Amino acid sequence: MVYQIATSRSTSSTSENRSFQLEVSGLHQNESTDRNNYAIRSSASVLLTVPYSRLSAELQRVNRLGGKVVSIQPLG
Repeated sequence: MVYQIATSRSTSSTSENRSFQLEVSGLHQNESTDRNNYAIRSSASVLLTVPYSRLSAELQRVNRLGGKVVSIQPLG
C-alpha cells in the first residue's frame, strides 16, 4: 500500500486574508524604544491594522511598549 500525505497549504486560506484593526492607548517612549532612531508618539489612542499572521507579535509589541489594547475588530 502506498499512502500520500498532502502537506501543501491552500493560498486562499481565510486566515491569510484576514486583517484586524487594533485600537491601542497609552503608547509612550520607554527604555525599549529609546534604541529606535525615532520617537514614539504619545497620544490618547492609535489605530493599527495588522494581518492575522502578525496579530500575536503585534499584541506582544504593544505590551512591551506599555500600551493597552482597547479593542480588536476584524476588517472586511
